[in-house]
Amino acid sequence: MIRIANGQGFWGDWLEAPVRLVEQGPIDYLTLDYLAEVTMSILQKQRQADPSLGYARDFPPLIGRIAKSMLDRNVRVIANAGGVNPIACAEAVRKAAPGIKVAIVLGDDVFGRIDEFLAKGYRMANLDTGEPVTAVRDRILSANAYSGAFPLADALATGAHVVLAGRAADPALALAPMIHHFGWGAIDWDKLASGSVAGHIIECGTQTTGGNCQVDWQTIPDMGNIGYPIVEAEPDGTFVVTKHPRTGGRVHSDVVKEQLLYELGDPKNFIAPDCIADFTTIHLEDIGPDRVRVSGVRGRDRPANLKLSISYANGWKAMGTMVYSWPQALEKARIADRIVRTRLESLGLRFEEIYTEFLGSSACHGPVAHACPDPPEVQLRIGVRGDDRKAVDRFTRELIPLVLSGPPGATGYGEGRPPVREIVAYWPALIPREEIRPSIEVLG
Repeated sequence: MIRIANGQGFWGDWLEAPVRLVEQGPIDYLTLDYLAEVTMSILQKQRQADPSLGYARDFPPLIGRIAKSMLDRNVRVIANAGGVNPIACAEAVRKAAPGIKVAIVLGDDVFGRIDEFLAKGYRMANLDTGEPVTAVRDRILSANAYSGAFPLADALATGAHVVLAGRAADPALALAPMIHHFGWGAIDWDKLASGSVAGHIIECGTQTTGGNCQVDWQTIPDMGNIGYPIVEAEPDGTFVVTKHPRTGGRVHSDVVKEQLLYELGDPKNFIAPDCIADFTTIHLEDIGPDRVRVSGVRGRDRPANLKLSISYANGWKAMGTMVYSWPQALEKARIADRIVRTRLESLGLRFEEIYTEFLGSSACHGPVAHACPDPPEVQLRIGVRGDDRKAVDRFTRELIPLVLSGPPGATGYGEGRPPVREIVAYWPALIPREEIRPSIEVLG
């Protein structure tokens, strides 16, 4: 049996979690999942501004902080913190922890191969709209394939203390040590599916141990000291989801079920780079306090294609807010919205979209909300996006005048004019898996 913990569900998760996982109890592998589609866009913007950036900058100092405990306790780290610049990330890790050996999985970055793929006839159509990638070819900023667990397992075989990747698929981080440790093969479909399910269950951190939970959330204990998830994996593919003793939160089959539904489309066809898992075969059993056994997972052949995460420049945006207080707070906010829109139209400004929310009244549930006729306060949030930066910048000058020329009672405008930000948009696509050529580089 091996213990695989996950200490980051996204870039920005609790900084103390990885430290506590290493120091508060036995684990063999620590996975850290930093990336999401929007994160790749953020990292690409950072690399544009500074070629030495483009990775999760929290990661190197974290490794520096836990390096001694990792070595003393024989804990190995697998992370996708490399983002769009994994080599720079690995070099920063080596500076923060000189005694740490780092293996980097490369090959997911295919930005320089887009024209090659087009010449071969690959449309790389947007999975949501069906448009070919040629529609945004001149605006593409990055392109990364979702790599699977086998390259990560090969990196573990180098003896590295830290295995670092770019756009590795989230479940692959936990599946890789199972492949490495148990010797699972490329066609062990049920075992690979079980490992992918394990990775999916823990990829979002405390979403499996009681965080963001709908079931009896008021009774979940000691959330300030919440424990992060650990998988106790067996060679046959069964595993137990748990957490360290004397930590807060709750591990229960009801909580695990909520996480299983996260980002789930067809439950019979959970598509990962290494296999396709059938979630309808999953069997959950509560076998003790904070212990859920998972078994029975069935899988089948891996997909012919890998997913591409493409980012591209898509114009400019700005968003500003204003708060209106009782009485008639919602009415004031709605009138202020109409004033802004009228002034933008009179100036001849055109945008791809103007979007307004009334926080405190209907922002979360939109038109189906039962809006209180007169809440104590309402925050008006209005934003625009478009290709004309000058038009977007002009919008930013139209909100603050409402303080004197709009409805009474405006407040919350201390930050001044909202900034204009570039939009880096997401283009999901597919590419035949044989086009992706993983490689490994070792530092230290």
